[in-house]
Amino acid sequence: MRLPVLMCAAVCLCAAPGPAAGADRSCADLRQFYTGKGFTLAGVPQTEISGEHLRMCPQGPTCCTSTMEENLAGLSTQETEGLIREAGRSLQAAFNALHRSFDTYFTELHASSERSLQEALSPLGPLYSQNTRLYGDLYADLRQYYRGSALNLDENLSDFWSRLLERTFKASAPTDDYLECVAKQQETLRPFGDVPRDMKAKVIRAFVTARSFVQGLLVSAEVVRKVSQVSLSPECVKALMKLVYCPHCRGLASVKPCPNYCANVMKGCLANQADLDPEWQNLIDVMMQVASSFSTAPSLDVVLDSIPARIYEAVHFLQDNMDTFTAKVYQTCGPPGEPGTGSPTVHEPRRKSGSLTASEYKPSPTAGLRLEMQVSDLYSKLREMRLYWIQLPVALCSKVVAGVNSQDKCWNGITKARYLPEVMGDGLANQINNPEVELDITKPDMTIRQQIMQLKIMSNRLKNALEGNDVDFQDASDDISGSGSGMCVGGQCPRSRPGLYAYSPDNNRQKQTIFFILLNLNMS
Repeated sequence: MRLPVLMCAAVCLCAAPGPAAGADRSCADLRQFYTGKGFTLAGVPQTEISGEHLRMCPQGPTCCTSTMEENLAGLSTQETEGLIREAGRSLQAAFNALHRSFDTYFTELHASSERSLQEALSPLGPLYSQNTRLYGDLYADLRQYYRGSALNLDENLSDFWSRLLERTFKASAPTDDYLECVAKQQETLRPFGDVPRDMKAKVIRAFVTARSFVQGLLVSAEVVRKVSQVSLSPECVKALMKLVYCPHCRGLASVKPCPNYCANVMKGCLANQADLDPEWQNLIDVMMQVASSFSTAPSLDVVLDSIPARIYEAVHFLQDNMDTFTAKVYQTCGPPGEPGTGSPTVHEPRRKSGSLTASEYKPSPTAGLRLEMQVSDLYSKLREMRLYWIQLPVALCSKVVAGVNSQDKCWNGITKARYLPEVMGDGLANQINNPEVELDITKPDMTIRQQIMQLKIMSNRLKNALEGNDVDFQDASDDISGSGSGMCVGGQCPRSRPGLYAYSPDNNRQKQTIFFILLNLNMS
C-alpha cells in the first residue's frame, strides 16, 4: 500500500507548478516608470505578455503594448531632439557672446577715434571748425558700413578728400564748376600727399575684415539654429526607441546601452548634420585667420585711432605745398577769374607741443593689451567650436550611456551582451552599412544642404576680406539680413547711394561664384 501512495504524491508534486517556473513576470517596475514619464496606466499589462505585436523592439516576452511602444518612441525622439536643440542653443549663445564682445570693442574703438577728432584737428583752425560736419559724416559712413550698409568705402573715402579739397578752395572759387574741376585734380596732383591712398587701403581693410567677421559670427549662429531644428527621420525614431526604451520593455531597465551601439545610432540619426563638418571647419578656420589679422600690423586699434592724425597730416601737407598745388590747378582749370579773388588760404596749423603725426603715432600699451586679449579670446573660443558637428553624436551618447562600465554587460539592441558591429564613420555616405539606422544616402536633407551653401558663401567672403576686398552681405542668406541679425540697427543703414555696391547683384562674377559653389556642392 505504501508504493501507490508515494507514486501519487510524486505525481502531484510534479503537476504543481513552482513560483519561478510558471509564474508570469510582473510589470510593476515598468508601470511605475511609464507613469513617471507622464503616461496613464490605461491598457498597461500587470504581467508580461507575448511580444509578437512589437515593431521597434525585439519580439519576445514584454511589458509594452503597441501603444506604449509608440508613446515611448515619441518620447525618445522628443528627448533627443531636445538635447540637440539644447546643444545648439549653447553654441548659438557662444557665438552671440563673441559677437557682443567684439562689437562692443570695435564700436568703442570707433567712438574713441571720433572723440579725439577735435583735439587732433583743432590746430587747423577754421578748416576744422567750419567742416565739423564733413568729418562727422566720414565717421557716420564708416559706422554704417560696419553695421551692414551697402556703402562703397572706396568711393566714400575718395569723396571725403574731394569735399575737403573743395572746402579749401571754396572761398576763392567763382563757380561750382570750378570747384568740381579742382576736386578732379586730387588723383593726379595729390594735394594731400600719400595720406589718402595709404589711409584708404588701411581703413578699408580694417572695416572690411571687422564687418565680415561679425557677419560670420551671425551667419554661423543662424546655421546652428536652423540645423538644430531639423526633425529626426522615421528610421531614426525607430532606432532611438530600440536604443533607449526597449530595455525597459524587456525588463532590463537597469542595463545601459553599449557605447558603440549608441554611437552607430547617433551617427545614423545625425548623418546629414555631420556633412556640415568640412565647410564648418573651413569657415571657423578662416574666421580664426581674420581674428588673428586684427593684431597684425597695422593693427585694428592703430588704424582707427590714427584716423584724426592722418587727416591732420594730410592737411598739413597741403598747407606746406599750397603754392605748388595752386599753380598746377591754375594750369588745368584756369585762374578763378573774378576780381578780388586769389589763391586759397589755408589756416596755418598750430602744432601743439606733444601732438603727433600718423607716422609717429603709437597706441597706448593698454589699448594694445586689450586688442591682444580680444584676439586671443576670439581665437581660442572659435577653435573650441571647430569639431561641433562630428562631436555631437558623442556628446549625446555621453548622456545616454552614462555609467556603463563593461562592454559585455550592456544593452546591444537585443539583450544584455557585447555589441559586435563596428562603429560607422561620420557623414551620410558612411552610413551605407549602418546596422542600426537605415538611410538612403542618395537623398540628403535639403535644409542642411542649404546651410552648407551658406557656410561656403560666408567662407568665400571672409577669404576676400582677408585680401582687403570689399564684399556685400545683402544675400548672405535667404533671410538672415532681414531676421534681426543686428547689423543694421533701427533702420539706420540706408545712407547708401545707387551704384555703391562692390558688385551688382546680377553681376556675372557673382553668378559664376554661385554656379561653382553649387557644382561643388552636388559633387561632394
